[in-house]
Amino acid sequence: MLSQLREIVEHVSKEDNVHVALEILVRQTCAAMHTECCTIYLANEQQQRLELMATQGLTFQGDTIHINFNEGLVGLVKRTAEPINIAQAAKHSAFKFFPQLGEDTYNAFLGTPIIHRKQVLGVLVIQQKQSRQFSETEESFLVTLAAQVAVLIAHAKSQGLSFFDDNQLTVIKGIAASSGVAIGPMWWDNTQPELSDVFPASALDINREQELLSLAIDHALADFKRMRKKLDLELNKDALAIFDLFTHLLNDPMLRKDLKMQIAKGDRADWALRQVVESYANRFAKMSDIYLRERAQDVRELGQRLLFFLHNSEQPIHEFSDPIILVVRELTASILASVPKDKLLAVVSLEGAANSHAAILSRAMGIPAVMGVSINPELLSGKLSIVDGYSGEIFPDPTTELLTEYRELVTEESELSHMVEQTLDLNAATKDGQRIQVLLNAGLSADTSISLNKGVDGVGLYRTEISFLLQQQFPSEEEQVQQYRAVLQAYPTKRVVMRTLDIGGDKALPYLPIEEDNPFLGWRGIRFTLDHPDIFLIQLRAMLRASQGLDNLSILLPMVSSVQELDGAITLINQAYDEVAQLQHDIVPPQIGVMIEVPSMLYLLPFMAEKVDFVSVGTNDLTQYLLAVDRNNAQVADIYETLHPSVLAAMKHIFQTCQSYQLPVCICGELAGDPIGALLLVGLGYDTLSMNTSNVAKVKYLLRQTTMEELQHLASQALLQPYGDAIYNQMRDYFEEKGLAGFIRAGKS
Repeated sequence: MLSQLREIVEHVSKEDNVHVALEILVRQTCAAMHTECCTIYLANEQQQRLELMATQGLTFQGDTIHINFNEGLVGLVKRTAEPINIAQAAKHSAFKFFPQLGEDTYNAFLGTPIIHRKQVLGVLVIQQKQSRQFSETEESFLVTLAAQVAVLIAHAKSQGLSFFDDNQLTVIKGIAASSGVAIGPMWWDNTQPELSDVFPASALDINREQELLSLAIDHALADFKRMRKKLDLELNKDALAIFDLFTHLLNDPMLRKDLKMQIAKGDRADWALRQVVESYANRFAKMSDIYLRERAQDVRELGQRLLFFLHNSEQPIHEFSDPIILVVRELTASILASVPKDKLLAVVSLEGAANSHAAILSRAMGIPAVMGVSINPELLSGKLSIVDGYSGEIFPDPTTELLTEYRELVTEESELSHMVEQTLDLNAATKDGQRIQVLLNAGLSADTSISLNKGVDGVGLYRTEISFLLQQQFPSEEEQVQQYRAVLQAYPTKRVVMRTLDIGGDKALPYLPIEEDNPFLGWRGIRFTLDHPDIFLIQLRAMLRASQGLDNLSILLPMVSSVQELDGAITLINQAYDEVAQLQHDIVPPQIGVMIEVPSMLYLLPFMAEKVDFVSVGTNDLTQYLLAVDRNNAQVADIYETLHPSVLAAMKHIFQTCQSYQLPVCICGELAGDPIGALLLVGLGYDTLSMNTSNVAKVKYLLRQTTMEELQHLASQALLQPYGDAIYNQMRDYFEEKGLAGFIRAGKS
């Protein structure tokens, strides 16, 4: 029956209209299973009933049939979420006769739930006149088919399709990428050429194609320079570094060489461009680190921009008379920079993720953004809609009541943002004077904006691996010295924590490919650098040389899981220091710290306390390893809880251990920049938090509205809760009581 199952699924998936698809499914299921009746019911949670969507074999009056969740065998399947297989349906205690269905001629009943992500979406039923129990093979067939139907229905719902005629509000769900709320008309931009639409084509004149490519690169470089200049006064340097990255890539001799070589093989310039860009993007896409994996999108955006110039199609996307919500297939930094900010209410992207550069830029510009939306954009264009950048929800054609509610939220949002930004240069401290150090997590570059330098106490995490990943060979010691020096000089009086190369199986270098079955547990972080002391020593010497006369360098070791690894790293750090000190006598030994990301470190801290100067906790990986959940896997995304009781218990244990050994400790994971997470961490005793640029102002503001006594009480109560939901609800109540609910609106942390 496997071939029949495959055939049914294939026919159904080809149909664009989901209602027609369900009709096809019931007809073909009847034929495949040689039964007289097949019916699909979908669950209307708002009305607490199952509604008949498609049937072969039932006859009834009216438009549809409703069965309450607590009625009949179909309702029982919904309630128990288990298949029911009986020979004589009428004799079952849960049986209820519905005369309008015309099912009195059927005896055998097999019903199975349609389940997607733990939610029962409906019930799939087959019936037969003959009194018999369906075989295990038939039951397995129907269960498998129901699983396929569940994906079809879930996809249709994610696109905003409402199956029911009760006027319930259509909600489209995406990924919340930039917080904020916007109300306005949708505008679908389908005018740009797509790299994916470029197909194999041969060059008629290779020299001409090479010339077109060179012109496109020149135009793109000028364009990035123009956009960077345009945004220079509006954005901090960390956001502007996106355009510096594009310029760096375009100037990369290896990229240019690969493009020219592809054209030299006889390919037309646009086809050569697509092949090379996809090759480069795939290197990043294979990495399990979400931040680095999403750099693949940056490479694709670069290729997209070059395509625009190759086709001579660079035009403003539109002249807008009124502000709009922009809907695009793939949001790029270039698109964001090309639309006047006063005309852009929000952005909705069919593709992309929360850590893409376009999302980072959206946050820096204060523009609400929702990514990864599965919808036909033609259906949205022109509709008055609400975009909720907190929850990732979009409401096309909202009701008057919902419009009123969200308009109030927009007003509150504006007032809140203005209030928070006005206090950016104030110290981070609680009402009762407990000073908290707020540091910056720097991605592409340290932020050199004067205004933000006032807002942070230094850099708590500077990722050094970016420059390694963007090149075709290991950067030289001199190249690294220049890069690190620029970062350290941006904070001459403040501490800068540089993490050593965090590379390995999950972040393979293009010039050092690594294949592993389980990269999360593989050759990464300190394991890689200890196995390559030559690479490690070059980086360490570069850091030390860059710190000459500044004396603000701290070195952080990633993914340490044993004391042996720490001892090996310290030996190499001392060796690098001795080598540099022989040439530069005024080098001050840096502070050395370890990241706590691997659970084993919770119990090894006492053995390391005398060997290191500080500790940094990477909550993202630590949470992932504690819960055994791949945070990048959508199938288990709901299990990855930043407020999981075990995570908070681990945070408490780490702090208490560090405190007993008088070891400074900082949180540099996402939890530190989350409003709820930041307050709980301070309540647990942490006084140093490192976060992304976009979170600095609001975390500092929130701390000034609290007291240590309040936060300590909240933390102690949270540690007593068995569920992450309970911890979130407790914190939500606190935020509401303090009049701070706007900081955590519409979603869990």
